[in-house]
Parts: sequence; C-alpha cells; structure tokens
Amino acid sequence: MSLHHKPVVVVTGASRGVGKGVALALAEMGATVYVTGRTTGAAEPQAGSIEATAAEVTRRGGTGIAIACDHRDDAQIKALFEQVARDQGRLDVLVNNVFAVPDDLLHPAPFWQKPLSYWDDMIDLGLRAHYLASYYAAPLMVERREGLIVNISSFGARCYIHTPIYGIGKAGADKMAHDMAKELKPHNVAALSLWLGVVKTERTLEVMKVAPEAYADLVDGMESPEYPGRLVRALLERNEVMARTAKTWVTAELGAELGVRDIDGRIPSSYAPMLGEPAQPSETMVG
Repeated sequence: MSLHHKPVVVVTGASRGVGKGVALALAEMGATVYVTGRTTGAAEPQAGSIEATAAEVTRRGGTGIAIACDHRDDAQIKALFEQVARDQGRLDVLVNNVFAVPDDLLHPAPFWQKPLSYWDDMIDLGLRAHYLASYYAAPLMVERREGLIVNISSFGARCYIHTPIYGIGKAGADKMAHDMAKELKPHNVAALSLWLGVVKTERTLEVMKVAPEAYADLVDGMESPEYPGRLVRALLERNEVMARTAKTWVTAELGAELGVRDIDGRIPSSYAPMLGEPAQPSETMVG
C-alpha cells in the first residue's frame, strides 16, 4: 500500500480509550477519520464522546467525522460503510477496536459464575462486530487495490486473562486477521492484528490511582492509547503494510523494530517473555 493521498480511516469504538488514541495518532498524518461509537455528547470527561474525539482529530490536523453507530446492530454497521463510500469514494484503513469491558470483569470468579452477558459484550460487540465491519470495508479496499484492516487484540489470545470469553474473543480476532489476509493479499489489501500491552486508558489510570501497587511491575510495558495508532501510521508512511500482513504483532516489539516511540518518548517493553508470543499459523490454505 503506497499512500498518494491522505488516508480515509474508520476507527470503531473511538469515543475514548484505545480507539480515541488511534484516531488522534492518525489525525497527525492528515487523515480523514470516521469516529464511531454509541457515546454521544457525554457530559463527563472520562466517558468521552464521538463528537469530542472527532473535534480533537480535526485540531490535530486531520478531519474528524463522528458517526453514531451501535456495533451490535448489523444495519447500522452496513449504513456506516455505505456513508463512507458515498462521502469519500474509498476507504484506506479500518481499525477494529470496538469492545465492551464489563464493569465487573476483574471480579475473581470462574466462568460459570460470571454473567452470560459477557459473551454479548466481548464476542458480539467485539469479535462479531469486527467481522461485520471487515465484511463491509473489504469491497471498498479491494476495488481500489489498497487498504489495511487492523484488529486490536491482546496477550489474552495466548494466555489466560480475566475470563475464557476474553481469550476467545482475542484469539478469534487474531485468526480472523490471518485468514482474511490470505484472501485479501491477491488484491493488495492487508490485514493484521496488534497485541497491546497495558494501555493507560482513562479506566486504567483511575484504577492505578486506587491500587498503584497492582501495576508496579508492569510500568515498563505500559503504553499510551496513541501508541498503536503511531505504529499504524508508521506502517502506512513506510509502505510496509503488505510486508506485515497475515500476522499478529506485539506493539512493543513492532515499535522497537520500527523505532517508533510513544508520546512520552519511550518504546515500551514487551510483555511477551512473561505472557507469550503470538501464534504463527501455518501458511497452508485448504479449500
């Protein structure tokens, strides 16, 4: 993928947290960023809103466009990409980030004692929403023979984190990117997955204030919500997306390889020695 224009981007679930950070990082390359989510016009700063993120995208040098979208609703996802096609005539990057974190996710209990609604939150609003967004984004990219789909994932795909459903969703996101990349590669479109470390989101910072000792051993690997966006920007600017397709990348390790620093000037340390490296699926294709 060689950019001869400022990219058109969709970032799902971008009212706050990682999605917001990615949108802001891409704004700095002049991108037009469609900011999606359900949170609109929020009064509380921590809650964020798609309008606030879109406005900050524009302040950062991009063009922010807020689109209210409930990613549990298939029709709304379809309508989102139809609007992008009408407005822009193309789509260069999709970042699948939307995800619901249950308020009691960190409560220690086995899976049979946790709510079944976790499946709806982390699979339907996470994994399934990623698939649908990719389904509607891919034709726009294939038509122009360039594009990148990024799934935001985590070490939970490889080790136990929080609850089995969390791991199922993240492992599925990695495999989805790998297998989609196989079908997209002949069309010069890439798909990859990013494993983030501990991200200093609004929620994490609040927890750290209450229990800083719980994060003491993790500080070196922490990253800002903008760091994965900086990596995506670097891949686009260096024309490396096809070289990175069909794989899962640890943000800290990819950042070290590319020399991409976080907003504080650091390159985060990788948690892989503790939590494991991404699986590398076989290159074989059957079917």
